Amino acid sequence: MGTGRAAAIAAGVAGVLAAAGARRPVIRTWPASILQAAPCLPASETPGALSLVHAAIGAAALRDGGGRRPAGLAAAAVNGLAVAALVDLRRDADRTARVFDAALAGLPTPAAAALPLLGGRAARERHLRAADLAYGPDPAQRLDVWGPAGPTAGAPVLVQVHGGGWTGGDKAHSAAPLMAHLVAHGWVCVTVNYRLGPHHRWPAMIVDVKRAIAWVKEHIGGYGGDPSFVAISGGSAGGHLASLAALTANDPAFQPGFAGADTTLAAAVPVYGVHDFSRDEHGLFALLERKVIGTTRVEDPDTWLAASPLHRVTVDAPPFLVVHGDTDTIVSVGQSRRFVRRMREVGAEVRHAELPRAQHGFDAFPTARTGHHVRGVHRFLAGVRARRRVRPAGAPTGQLHPATG
Repeated sequence: MGTGRAAAIAAGVAGVLAAAGARRPVIRTWPASILQAAPCLPASETPGALSLVHAAIGAAALRDGGGRRPAGLAAAAVNGLAVAALVDLRRDADRTARVFDAALAGLPTPAAAALPLLGGRAARERHLRAADLAYGPDPAQRLDVWGPAGPTAGAPVLVQVHGGGWTGGDKAHSAAPLMAHLVAHGWVCVTVNYRLGPHHRWPAMIVDVKRAIAWVKEHIGGYGGDPSFVAISGGSAGGHLASLAALTANDPAFQPGFAGADTTLAAAVPVYGVHDFSRDEHGLFALLERKVIGTTRVEDPDTWLAASPLHRVTVDAPPFLVVHGDTDTIVSVGQSRRFVRRMREVGAEVRHAELPRAQHGFDAFPTARTGHHVRGVHRFLAGVRARRRVRPAGAPTGQLHPATG
């Protein structure tokens, strides 16, 4: 068998396995689950492009004399199976749109122009207005401001918190498609770095996020933002920090040295976030014990529960939109399901979008699914802002409509 046809067979097998894993992942324990997520993410998010690749590989195997050789036929057949396995995944973007429509029922769709979806360096280069601004004395306590090109004033603000297991990640690589979309529609976005484990231990991470929020409240007017409307979002560990920040407004335990600062938030959008430190899923406890908190759940239950958004929920929580993929191999979708259930039990406002066959980190790329995601987040945040603007004086800030989704 020639090396070319062997490689074609291997590519086809890999494609079939990636499509199968995108439907029903098998490995779900960190860090081995990364091996599952790596091939499944492109299969779930770019199935159309992968279908074309496998079709081309199969056709090439037949064209190059393979039609008369078993190896060539095998290469064509297995790549054909990969194409067939990817076909149904192409419908998941439309399914995602329907999930967001159901979760956001009752909220108007913003009258916003349809713009190309940007990601990565292109988005950062177009929208970055100030980089590495210090919000504290530590070198890690830096933030970037994204905003419209022209002069602006009174723009709604989103604080974005990067993920990375509380031990890695960077503000330059966090939710670029979402922030680019919001900035293109008049928002100001702030993306935050914070101290990381294992060099820094809990609660350094949440203290930094809240210090950054305090900085935004005090200074964002100078960049065209409205300090009276600051929402927060984040993915993975950033989703945990975003949720916890939204649920612990002005909590002095997480605001040492700035207890008097305002850290209230208008809304929160955790994406595939960790919400419950009382349940060991996907290898969560081992990571927290070794590199983040430094204690065990048994010997230090108060710290672990205080760090869990699920255990900090009250009826006074700001409105939440919780987004999670149902095949996430890095953070269990059960984390978000239980959090949403708890929010509803206490009567807090929460909307829930569980995306079909979406893998961890899906929103990092400007794909069709990400397009529905960023428009859904925009719709939710715009709806919350519009509602706050028309609230009568003295009206409560809690839930105004039944939670749906």
